[in-house]
Amino acid sequence: MATKTKTPKSNGKKGETRRDFLQLTAGAFGAVGAASVAWPLINSLNPAKDTLALATTEVDLSPLLVGQSITVMWRGKPVFIRRRSEKEIEEARDVDVAALSDKQTDEDRVQKPEWLVLVGICTHLGCVPTGQKSTEPRGEYGGWFCPCHGSHYDTSGRIRKGPAPKNLAVPDYVFTSDTAIKIG
Repeated sequence: MATKTKTPKSNGKKGETRRDFLQLTAGAFGAVGAASVAWPLINSLNPAKDTLALATTEVDLSPLLVGQSITVMWRGKPVFIRRRSEKEIEEARDVDVAALSDKQTDEDRVQKPEWLVLVGICTHLGCVPTGQKSTEPRGEYGGWFCPCHGSHYDTSGRIRKGPAPKNLAVPDYVFTSDTAIKIG
């Protein structure tokens, strides 16, 4: 006579089996493995620390006398900072804005009239205009002159003559004190 093996009787409750436990464990290991592979990949897309360090630049303006200019680097671009004289401010404000190809008033381009902050890259083809030093040509309007193709900028960095389509760009900046700014 053959013996029957007894099967456990179901008491009506759905029980967890060994297979359920193994599937749950394998899924957890799979998730941890996927995360350990994905994290370095995602982290590699973040900007490098040296790039983040260049995101802002702080500049001490106290050494600048009226009429002087300095050039600082920000995000790999030259930034022109000029402490304008009363004459330069007056010349910039007396311009007929309607006659400009890129219409901006001087008041729209500066936070404090005495200080002018511009990205020093010509908007035509990316050359660096001259006029930062007193010995360099400043063009017909007393601002900056681009030697590559002859664009002339005024004392507010606005295009006045030549092929450049736009004014010199004004970067985002804030005054952290009366004699210091933070660019970026």
